[in-house]
Amino acid sequence: MYRFFFLLIFTVSFQTFAEDCSRGDLDPRFCDRNGDMVADASSEGERSLNPRVLIFAYTPVEDPAVYRDVWSEFLDHLSGITGLRVVFFPVQSNAAQIEAMRSGRLHVAGFNTGSTPLAVNCSGFVPFTIMASADGSYGYEMEIVTYPGSGIQSVADLKGRTIAFSSPTSNSGFKAPIAILSSEFGLVAGKDYDSVFSGKHDNTLLGVVNKDYDAGAMANSVKSRMLARGVIKRNDVNVIYQSQSFPTTAFGAVHNLDPVIASKVREAFVSFDWQNTKLLAEFRKSGESQFIPITYKEHWQVIRDIDAANQVSYGCR
Repeated sequence: MYRFFFLLIFTVSFQTFAEDCSRGDLDPRFCDRNGDMVADASSEGERSLNPRVLIFAYTPVEDPAVYRDVWSEFLDHLSGITGLRVVFFPVQSNAAQIEAMRSGRLHVAGFNTGSTPLAVNCSGFVPFTIMASADGSYGYEMEIVTYPGSGIQSVADLKGRTIAFSSPTSNSGFKAPIAILSSEFGLVAGKDYDSVFSGKHDNTLLGVVNKDYDAGAMANSVKSRMLARGVIKRNDVNVIYQSQSFPTTAFGAVHNLDPVIASKVREAFVSFDWQNTKLLAEFRKSGESQFIPITYKEHWQVIRDIDAANQVSYGCR
């Protein structure tokens, strides 16, 4: 009886809480009282996270081991600004990264374009910056590539072939290409072509180069960095489609991070000097050399539109 009474009170309290604030697509654990489409800094009855060690993770578009060293100088800077030890967390999948933040084990992160809406709505991620070029321009394009001699000269030739995608939560690695293939070319997955998931953008590209897949969809920023590192050669693949530009990886923090720490995290991104750093050496390969401010509400509208066309749900599982 006591257990029933407790559950009844909990249920009524949760329902009352759910009715007391606006939240849009956000999970019921969050509120969005100011209409900016991200979780408020703290929800009623929720304690702020005040970690002794700050955990950072970068989107697994490629092998995480590649980026541990690339981010080392920035993480030293972040540690100096916050006064906390900072640890790089090498996530192996988009789903694992989202779950780590949802469960409170990840505090600061860069989520890939397609995963950002899920991270915002399910995990309480609050993005505030992206990488950009020196002139402030930003973005990448989704490309569909094939290998020379595949017999594929245009998108129409993909009918009856196997196309590799990175993961279901990736924008350029899945959601954008399947929407474009269907709406612009009348090609439907499972009917007009077979699809497989490679796990990461670099796996997709290498799989095409090695002729494991007939074609693959990926972010051309990843391809640019792989070309610059000599992982592949320019004549290893042919581009048969290039999309409009999309926003790049979103960087931010979990919504309930202690406000003082959260403010210092923002300061660290703003004040970081890219000159002569490993971060610059890596990301200038795709034209990026600074962090610029963004909002999820404005800059991710095109991604939410693609998700709507694909009937994507932002609910937690």
